[in-house]
Amino acid sequence: MSFEERLEAHRAELTGYCYRMLACTAEAEDAVQETLLRAWKNAGRFDERKAALRTWLYRIATNVCLDMARSAQRRALAMDLGPSSPAGGSLGAPLGAAAFVQPIPDRLLPPASGDPAEVAAERETIRLAFLAALQTLPPRQRAVLILRDVLRWSAQEVAGLLDSSPAAVNSALQRARAAMPARRPQGGNEIDEDLLERYVKAFTTYDIDGLVALLHQDATMSMPPFAWWLDGREAIRAALVGAAGACAGDRLVRTAANGSPAFAQYRDGKAFGLVVMDFRDGLIASTTTYLDPSLFPLFGLPMTPEPPPRM
Repeated sequence: MSFEERLEAHRAELTGYCYRMLACTAEAEDAVQETLLRAWKNAGRFDERKAALRTWLYRIATNVCLDMARSAQRRALAMDLGPSSPAGGSLGAPLGAAAFVQPIPDRLLPPASGDPAEVAAERETIRLAFLAALQTLPPRQRAVLILRDVLRWSAQEVAGLLDSSPAAVNSALQRARAAMPARRPQGGNEIDEDLLERYVKAFTTYDIDGLVALLHQDATMSMPPFAWWLDGREAIRAALVGAAGACAGDRLVRTAANGSPAFAQYRDGKAFGLVVMDFRDGLIASTTTYLDPSLFPLFGLPMTPEPPPRM
């Protein structure tokens, strides 16, 4: 295997790491590309007797991400930006994509492996809410928490990566854990295909009662790049009633983002939005609809829907 091929073999896991650091797929891919380019340019300096290739790449990627994170604004979810909106309230002015945590296609991440508990834990660390919580940390603490709690590196390994000491790494980890906002457990990671089928049917026929029945009591709904968001099943019901069938006739096409089911939403035969979902207690806990058709190529989705199969 050539050196270039050995570098390329680490792309997926580096993408997952950089995405958790930066909360944006495009920036994560830029960071990985810069990491691999630096590694290729400095191949002559690499000494496998001193460090494994994977460790060396993570060291480069960490430095790249720290530089990028220090100069970027914090990415968040709408729920982090202000109080919930009234059901009939205006969306307001868009804030721009850079204000929000951006979704990532599952296909860019390493395939899930290991026992179900490990897979479930790994999925939790790629959820939008977890990503938004990570962004509240200073970049160096963020790196320590990801490396220690998500990737399971030892304090000694992280210390070597950051030119620090195990004691300093453990101290940073404690501060990061204490500063992380409390996260509501999602509960259950099995995909309920029946629930998703009922959601698609209710959504595309604008069956409000059917939709609301699938929502958790304290479900949220948001639509980046707007700060507008709704809190609770009854607020969502009121908004749907007031929208007068806005999504009736829209088409949903299944995809996957952030370890969760997602849907490409098409309206009037054109790309409209990407719906990312989370679940709790067998119900829909949140829907985040990215009103950004430019995300469709990233997910390998066409800008116009393919004709439905003939029956």
